[in-house]
Amino acid sequence: MAATTTHGENQLLVNLDKLHTTKLGVDRIQRNLSLWDVGDIVSWCIEQIKASGSEITREGKNWYVLTGGFRLTVNAYSYTIITAHRLKT
Repeated sequence: MAATTTHGENQLLVNLDKLHTTKLGVDRIQRNLSLWDVGDIVSWCIEQIKASGSEITREGKNWYVLTGGFRLTVNAYSYTIITAHRLKT
């Protein structure tokens, strides 16, 4: 069962300082969201996670953040930003 919160205290928000990604993760996020002009993808992701109205859920080993028409996927144990995808409308 997924735990859902809209900015209630959860481990993802408490550990934003641990958030990171790999070079391949940066490439994947930039490609999937067309963020070619964003220099610091991790900082951009943190701002999206903290944004008012973002919906954070945990399902198994991953956190999912729905905000701004896309979904971020973050590993719940390592706090690695894995990918991002646009939501289909």
